[in-house]
Amino acid sequence: MTTHREPLQSVLGTIGETPLVRVHDSPDAVPVYAKLESFNPGASIKDRIGKHMLERMLERGDVSPGGTVIEPTAGNTGIGIAVAAGQLDLEAVFVVPERFSVEKQQLMRALGAEVINTPTEDGMGYAIDRAHELADELDNAAVPQQFSNHLNAEAHYETTAPEVDDALDGAVGALVAGCGTGGTLMGMSEYFREREPGTHVVAVEPAGSAYREFLGEEVTHEEYKTEGIGTHDIETNELFDPDLVDDIRSIPDRAVHEEMARLADEEGHLVASSSAANSIAAKAVARAIDDGTIDAPYDAVVTVFPDSSERYLSKGVYRPFEEWEG
Repeated sequence: MTTHREPLQSVLGTIGETPLVRVHDSPDAVPVYAKLESFNPGASIKDRIGKHMLERMLERGDVSPGGTVIEPTAGNTGIGIAVAAGQLDLEAVFVVPERFSVEKQQLMRALGAEVINTPTEDGMGYAIDRAHELADELDNAAVPQQFSNHLNAEAHYETTAPEVDDALDGAVGALVAGCGTGGTLMGMSEYFREREPGTHVVAVEPAGSAYREFLGEEVTHEEYKTEGIGTHDIETNELFDPDLVDDIRSIPDRAVHEEMARLADEEGHLVASSSAANSIAAKAVARAIDDGTIDAPYDAVVTVFPDSSERYLSKGVYRPFEEWEG
C-alpha cells in the first residue's frame, strides 16, 4: 500500500497497513468494511504471519540464520513465509497437497523455495506429518506450523486488529472472518474482545466443512470448492477457541461463486473464494444487527479479503459454476 513516505530497506517493510474499504452491498446503517490483504507484497494476508513467525522464531532460537523452515501449506502461507525467508537468511521448503492452486506453487518456487507435493486424498494431516519428518532429517530446521503456532494468531493481534481499530476509532461492532487455521479470527477476536467484550464474533467456513463440530454439532463432511478456509479434521486446527466465537456460519459454494462475480462486477474487487464467503457472512451479520436480531456494541462490521482471484484463474473462478474446479 502506498502509505509509506520514506524509502524502505526491505520488502518486509511493506507488509501490513492495508486499506480498509466499505463493501457497498451492506446496510447504510450498519456498513461492512473489508481489509484488502492483496495489497501486501506477497498479495495475501499470510505475508503477515510469514514475517511475524520467522522473526520471532529467529529471536527465540527455534532456527538460526542459514537454517531451513518447512511448512505444510495450501499456498498463501508458503508465499508469505518465502517472502520473509528470503530476506531473513533462511531456506524454505513447503509440503503442499496436489489439488491446491498451481499459481501459488509457481510463486513459491519463484521466491526460491522448494515445493514438495503430497497426494490430495491424504489431506493436510499427512502434509503436516511429512513436514515434521523432513525437519527431523535436517540440522537447523524448524516447522512454523501455522495450524498450532500461537505466533500465527499473535501476528493478527499485533498488526491486523490494531490497524482496523485505528481506522474505525475502536467502533467495531462485529468481526467476521473465515477459518482455515483460525489464526486471523482468533488474533483479532482476542484483541477486540479485550477492548469491548460485547464484540460479536463470527467464524466462516464452506458448507461441508467441520468447524461446527467445535460447537458440538454433527456435521456431514462434504467436498467444497472454496479454498483457504474450512477443515475436515478439527484436531489439526489447534488455534481455534470456541469461547472467542459467537457463531459459525457455513456458506455454500454456489453462493460463494456468485459473490465472487458480484464483487468484481459491481465493486471492483478481484478477490477469491474465501473473501466472497466472508463478504456473504459479514453482510448477513450486518443485516441482523440492523434489524435488531444481533446485539452489537457498534454499528459496523469488519471482515477480511485475504487474497486476489488472480491466483485461481486457472481453476475457472469466473467461469460458470459447473466449470469452477475446487
